Order: sequence, then C-alpha cells, then structure tokens
Amino acid sequence: MRQPAHGGNLAWAAALAGCPRDAILDFSASISPLGPPNSAIAAIQSQIGNLKHYPDPNYSELRLALSHFHQLPPEWILPGNGSAELLTLAGRELAQLAAAMLITPAFGDYYRTLAAYNAKVLECPLSLVISHTLREAAKASTSLIADKGLLLNNPHNPTGKLFSRDSILPYLEEFALVVVDEAFMDFLSPDEEQSLISVVQEYPNLVILRSLTKFYSLPGLRLGYAIAHPDRLSKWQLWRDPWPINTLAAAAAIAAIQDTEFQQQTWTWLPPARSQLFQGLTSISGLHPQESAVNFLLVESKQSTSQLQQLLLKHHQILIRDCLSFKELGDRFFRVAVRYESDNQRLLAGLQSVLSQE
Repeated sequence: MRQPAHGGNLAWAAALAGCPRDAILDFSASISPLGPPNSAIAAIQSQIGNLKHYPDPNYSELRLALSHFHQLPPEWILPGNGSAELLTLAGRELAQLAAAMLITPAFGDYYRTLAAYNAKVLECPLSLVISHTLREAAKASTSLIADKGLLLNNPHNPTGKLFSRDSILPYLEEFALVVVDEAFMDFLSPDEEQSLISVVQEYPNLVILRSLTKFYSLPGLRLGYAIAHPDRLSKWQLWRDPWPINTLAAAAAIAAIQDTEFQQQTWTWLPPARSQLFQGLTSISGLHPQESAVNFLLVESKQSTSQLQQLLLKHHQILIRDCLSFKELGDRFFRVAVRYESDNQRLLAGLQSVLSQE
C-alpha cells in the first residue's frame, strides 16, 4: 500500500503494523482527543429522520449560526465540504493572478490546488516572513507585487508558529488577494488568538478559511467555511456542486460551535498537555521539538524519521507523521499531535525504546 502524504491514514498504518485499525494510536493527524462533542453527536442523531430530504442548498441555519458565532452578516460566510473544498475555490482565484506566493514549508494541499489551475507559484521561506521581508522576497521575483496573491496559514503548519494579526495586516495592502488558512486558530483561547476575522469587512481582497475538523474532532464529516466579501462567495457558489454539505454535518456544526463548555475544556486541557509532551520529547537524546501555539509539535530528529515511523508502528502500534511531503524538511523531521497524558507517555516510551536501539 502506498505511503500516505497526509496524516491519519490508519488503513496504511494497520497494514504495516499487522494489527487492526483500532489498535493504532494515531499521533499523525492533528485532531483533538477530546471530541467529538456530545452535543454534535446528539445533533447528528436528531437528524437521522431528515436523511430522506435534500439539505437546504443555502445552508441558512448553519450560516446564521456561524454569523452569530463570529458577529458577521451571514452573507459573509460560505460553509463547505471541509476547508479543502474551499481551498480549491481559492486556488482557482489565485491562479488568475500573475503568481501566488506560498510560505514554506507549506501544507501539501496548497500545491495541489494551485497546480490544478496551473497557477504560478512563488515560494518564500518561513524565515523571511519572520524577519518581515516577505514583501522584499516578492518584489525580487518580479517587478510588481500588486498583481500577486498570498496563501498562508496561521497558525502555521507544520511548525505551529503563530503570527500576530499586526504582522499580517500590511500584506493586505500589498497583495491583490490574501488567503489565510486559520484551520488551527480555534485552539487558541479568545485572549490569545490572532484571527483576521475582525477586519475581514475592511478588506475585499481577504479570504479566511476555517475548519471544524481539528478542534471538534470531526474529520469524517468534512466541515469548513470561508469568510470573505459576499460578492466573492456568490461567485464561488456558482463554481461548485450543489449540496456540498450533508444534513448530518450541518447539524453537527451548528451544535459544535454553540458548545461553549467543550471549547473551554479544550483551552484548559491543551497548554499543560502540550508542555508535558514538549518536555518529554526534549528529554530524549537526538530529538529537538519546536515550540508550538497549537495542538501539534514539529520535531527534528538525528535519525531517519521514516524509519522511526515504521519501527514505532511495527513494535508499538504508534503512528507519527513523517514530513517527507514537506520538501524543505525531508527525512529529519516528524510531527506529532498532542493527545491525552497517558497517550503522550506511551509515545515517549516508544520513542525512547526505538531510539535507544539505533
């Protein structure tokens, strides 16, 4: 079976480990272990009888719930079949510009969507962004920057770095289109998050992508949404198939975003769990984790991480995310999700065991 480019491929992992899928402890997909929320499960169950009907093509109830959640008019929000569907629509727009700039290392799906529409891609290393020289890098590639688009994620995947809102705002004045993927922003509490949602109505060239997959542990339902100017979202609706979101997913989304108890539970759980895992990884010789603002850690290893991944699967039924799909990282980095303390301890013990035998 072909090695997956994404995390969370339990069928591949189980085949390699020689065990059932449910025996795999999955650190490869950055999904919260706390969910799905009971409220979302109850909402799904309540809608079973409506499966005989088509969904509302406008998803009016879901858009209204999201509008209350973000304090925006409903027409500024477009739900989608995961943020991946909406990323594809954004890629179509970016391809209409002279070039699209990516901050590297970049999530593999960014390359997929831009390649689908033959977009010209300019790559800018993350180190340049941190030093506030992104505009210089863009200008160096050609004479103009105003005819280019920018696609970035905040917090950044795979490093977990959080950009401040103020550090991104200048780019909205300089790029023709700025697409900000905020798939992991939910993991930051309201007093820490750096979302651009609060300024989206000021910038018609800004598109924000959000996911309900990671924070609410609902990857199987495919839930996401875009926030952008209504004219842009109306155009996107003409480009896509009708009914992209099923009835059960829409009901789960409404329940999840209204579940303030679950949200607070996650914000309370994550910082100490992340710190515990970070310290444990730091204590293992040959591993160097990077600080992260979200629910995953990028780890540099002196050993081959693809080999490390296979040994962990075969001997401990633990799946980590290799970083071979991030060409700048290669076979010396891996990424792990933050899970419950007992799971984290099992990972640390497995890593210690495997690395001590190298």
